[in-house]
Amino acid sequence: MIASYVELGFMISMYFFETYLDLRQHAAHKLPRLPKTLEGVISQEKFEKARAYSLDKSHFHFIHEFVTVVMDSTILLFRILPWVWKKSGKFLVLVGLDAENEILHTLAFLAGVMLWSQITDLPFSLYSTFVIETRHGFNKQTIWLYFRDMIKGMVLAIILGPPIVSAIIIIVQKGGPYLAIYLWAFMLVLSLVMMTIYPIVIAPLFNKFNPLSEGELKVKIENLASSQKFPLKKLYVVDGSTRSSHSNAYMYGFFKNKRIVLYDTLIQQCKNDEEIVAVIAHELGHWKLNHTMYSFVTLQILTFLQFGGYTFVRNSTDLFQSFGFDTQPVIIGLIIFQHTVIPIQHLINFGFNLVSRSFEFQADAFAKKLGYTSALRAGLVRIQEENLSTMNPDPWYSAYHYSHPPLVERLAALDEPDKKVD
Repeated sequence: MIASYVELGFMISMYFFETYLDLRQHAAHKLPRLPKTLEGVISQEKFEKARAYSLDKSHFHFIHEFVTVVMDSTILLFRILPWVWKKSGKFLVLVGLDAENEILHTLAFLAGVMLWSQITDLPFSLYSTFVIETRHGFNKQTIWLYFRDMIKGMVLAIILGPPIVSAIIIIVQKGGPYLAIYLWAFMLVLSLVMMTIYPIVIAPLFNKFNPLSEGELKVKIENLASSQKFPLKKLYVVDGSTRSSHSNAYMYGFFKNKRIVLYDTLIQQCKNDEEIVAVIAHELGHWKLNHTMYSFVTLQILTFLQFGGYTFVRNSTDLFQSFGFDTQPVIIGLIIFQHTVIPIQHLINFGFNLVSRSFEFQADAFAKKLGYTSALRAGLVRIQEENLSTMNPDPWYSAYHYSHPPLVERLAALDEPDKKVD
């Protein structure tokens, strides 16, 4: 029981710590004035709308987090997961299947967990989408589209989940002394495959991707890509407006087969083509400075270390019993291990956010070096306004949570004298 109590204690401690940060952020949301550096840059009307939106989300967040920690603590204290494991075995027997088959037992267990997760999260998701997002003008999807997306996601999980879970169980059962290497290699291949098929096969199930129409914007983006030797093969516009008026842009693809995707909302919101091209210049900065590659390699190293740590505890009978299990299934071992390393994961996530913010400054500086200072500045302000993003972030909260620097800091960096980009 000691390990489970330690996990519970850490969970509750982190809840109080993060709630303290949330309270600081909530107080910042209530500030009636813009930061001085944004006065005259952000309109008062947009500030008031952003403030109301942030406060609504903050109130909702407090309730959601409280319910979540209560449910998680209940699951841990009353050993709900061991109960679900046993019930899933009985269900297999009831339908005439072999409960001793670990793969079948695991799939039945995960189906029960997924169903529970969908049911408990549904009210919060519906309220967030159809009350908060609708109230502030962001939600554009119908209830039918919402549930259609949810069903599609569940079907994908049913199609992709079983072969992946089965492979992991077989690897652990037969991995021997090289288990960590085999698991890491499998996850590496899986991540590369998913990165390849997601934008081509999965994403189009949810959104329409159309080639950017001929015109000045397309020419400017293609010229920018060509000037940086970016191997642009396709330039798409995605119909993000069918679900939300939030805007974005991203790129994907391996080697010489790169694609850029613009949200139609970004095109609608930006005042001119230069602002859009400046945002693309920022994204190209991430590619040119190898940020994606650095992040990917770091993630692979951490994944390997995690699997290495898992090999030390996967046969620990005491650890399984501490969480209420009298057997040692592979998937349960992985879940328990993830729970035991949560403190380390919090530190790693904090480190990733620090690095990510540094990368964002570097990408901004890259776009600035290309001569897009004014356009990027205007584009960042436009995106901040249209997305009603937080105008007065608490410094402690943003340092802990934000993967992107606050607008005030990004504008200040753009206004600094030119510096050499490494």
